[in-house]
Amino acid sequence: MNSNNKQESPASEIESSLDKDLQLILKARHHDPFTALGRHPIDGKEVFRAFLPHAESARVGSNGPEMLRIPGTDLFECQVAHGNKIPEHYAIHWLDKSGQAGSHIDPYTFPPQIADFDLYLFGEGKHRHIYRVLGAHPHTVEGVSGVRFATWAPNAERVSVVGDFNDWDGRTHTMRSRGGSGVWELFIPGLGVDCLYKYEIRNRQQGSILLKTDPYGQRFELRPSTASIVVGQDVFAWQDAKWLEARSQWEWLHEPMAVYEVHLGSWRLDEQGQFLNYRVLAEPLVKYVKELGFTHIELLPITEHPFDGSWGYQTTGYFAPTSRFGSPDDFRWFVDYCHQQGIGIILDWVPAHFPKDAHGLAWFDGTPLYEHEDPRLGEHRDWGTLIYNYGRNEVRNFLIGSAIYWLEEFHLDGLRVDAVASMLYLDYSREAGDWIPNKYGGNENLEAIAFLRELNTVTHQQCPGTLVMAEESTAWPQVTRPTWTGGLGFSMKWNMGWMHDTLEYFSKDPIHRHYHHDQLTFGLLYAFTENFILPFSHDEVVHGKGSLLARMPGDEWQKFANLRLLYTFMLTYPGKKLLFMGCEFGQGTEWNATRELDWYVLDYPLHQGVATALGDLNRLYASTPALYRQDFDHEGFEWIDCHDAPQSVLSYLRRTGDEFVIVVFNFTPIPRHEYRIGVPEAGIYEEIFNSDSSYYGGGNIGNPPLESEDKEWMGRPYSINLTIPPLAGIVLSLQATPEISETSDATVHEENPVRQQ
Repeated sequence: MNSNNKQESPASEIESSLDKDLQLILKARHHDPFTALGRHPIDGKEVFRAFLPHAESARVGSNGPEMLRIPGTDLFECQVAHGNKIPEHYAIHWLDKSGQAGSHIDPYTFPPQIADFDLYLFGEGKHRHIYRVLGAHPHTVEGVSGVRFATWAPNAERVSVVGDFNDWDGRTHTMRSRGGSGVWELFIPGLGVDCLYKYEIRNRQQGSILLKTDPYGQRFELRPSTASIVVGQDVFAWQDAKWLEARSQWEWLHEPMAVYEVHLGSWRLDEQGQFLNYRVLAEPLVKYVKELGFTHIELLPITEHPFDGSWGYQTTGYFAPTSRFGSPDDFRWFVDYCHQQGIGIILDWVPAHFPKDAHGLAWFDGTPLYEHEDPRLGEHRDWGTLIYNYGRNEVRNFLIGSAIYWLEEFHLDGLRVDAVASMLYLDYSREAGDWIPNKYGGNENLEAIAFLRELNTVTHQQCPGTLVMAEESTAWPQVTRPTWTGGLGFSMKWNMGWMHDTLEYFSKDPIHRHYHHDQLTFGLLYAFTENFILPFSHDEVVHGKGSLLARMPGDEWQKFANLRLLYTFMLTYPGKKLLFMGCEFGQGTEWNATRELDWYVLDYPLHQGVATALGDLNRLYASTPALYRQDFDHEGFEWIDCHDAPQSVLSYLRRTGDEFVIVVFNFTPIPRHEYRIGVPEAGIYEEIFNSDSSYYGGGNIGNPPLESEDKEWMGRPYSINLTIPPLAGIVLSLQATPEISETSDATVHEENPVRQQ
């Protein structure tokens, strides 16, 4: 048969007899179904038309005119005289093939619900609360309640809302395109909170069909299910107004900050080894961190993620607390409780990359929308993830909106931005030829730099008192300096160089440490170039690195002494502090995210001693302004002696104004008796902390109150003669009133070892 004379099938004949709009409705390819469905005046009459693929019969209203099926289709329509009394927003009643009745208010009778100004701001990348516009939101129009859905898919031919309310059928509830904005929207009457939904997207070029969760979804099913869940408007009764008011005036640069980093999925589990709810976790976690003297909790990402093994770092839900631990209101309760108990909350937040999961952001509308198309720009080879296209306004708006969402809607006190180095460098972890230079020929990611500066500017303006901290491992300049001076504008930066040098030094057998003395002193050459936080994070106890305790050399006693010494060094060194859970009591095994911490080891004195020492150090730090007031200022630190490599001894002053403390370390297992150091003032010096105290499992070697001598030493006018315990650090302060102790010649506290109470 000649192809030119090929006969059409009955379906094709029916299709060709309909106008173009109705043909596109039947094919589920219409970009604006409102032009064909709903209520339309035609030749002095009104036509009511609906697409009802599961209906056998239908009518307008419970007793209104019957809608007739257009032969061979699932389109139903009727015509009535103009001026009829049918309400503007009428219900369609139908019977399905089994005789079951159903009804809904026709969604195609409602005008656009998103203002043009919102779309304009989104297109400019300047809509600070875009999460209130895009996504799914309970909504009322002219007395009719329902849910307004909106998503951004500029390269789609058709987008539909599918869910448990329409049998996940993408032919129904097709959305309206808002033109050049790339936004699609639909108000569906009768829906409410807790309904499940996704977006079904047909790509304009290839015709491929994709089923996607909502990028702006605020709640998701528990993995492995992936549907988005409609949530209600926030009516949570917050009780943390005093905290927020104080935070807005908080001079964090000059206040103590000790952060406890937590993975909620393995801190504690229930008796069956299952996750605990946010509300159940709150009380024991807050009680624990307060007993240990921490000021903040930092959560590994609790943004929704499909894979437990990513620890939250492969995020798919940038506006949703993970359902593993409860609902969004459960998380609000968690934050509120922490604030009422005086504990701040920081969220680990990941704008550097996202996973390739088919239900997520990857190729969202059938094209590289959120990511770059070229894998040399758009893919992290190491992690198997995709990189955001920071040059696209809508993508930047998505990410900045997420940051503001967590800070405003959940009252979080700060964000720790993961993997900043991978954002800054186009050649990050890439071989030659596998990256594209910027327009100047350099390796700097200019678009990511602009994004980070905007992120920090906006969050600091919108959410005063909150912090944004960078995990940045290179020598990029001015990470924590203001954007108007050329900086990136972060509040603080993780001091990865200090962390690596310190742990490398501590891993050495003490007999060899004198060869590596510079690893402890080098950091002071750059310590005040940024606002640093000192991190011993989860990254240091995974991937075969072992626990911090296991990395310490020597026998059991020396391992624990080294760990107490390490924490003494951190808590007295310039910078804010961060420690990962389990490290505080010297967990012996490497962290395993699939089971809870080894709490049983706290039954053993040496482990309990580490926890006690850390708690005392945190309290000493928080109660001693000299240890925190000038953390980011060179005037807050002075070397007493940094040159005694042969004996592996360090000593320095921490000060603020006229107040100071003296810190002395012995990094060998040999006690240093009659060790003289210079001091700045005459008077009585007493130990206020000694990591060798028997309270901590140490050997209890220490010093009584010591009267200074008029003997110049180390360039200072006075000096004292110390005993420095083995593998230990001591902190001394000048007594306010010089009273000579009767035991001032003793070198050991036998019955009353020094301990910060």
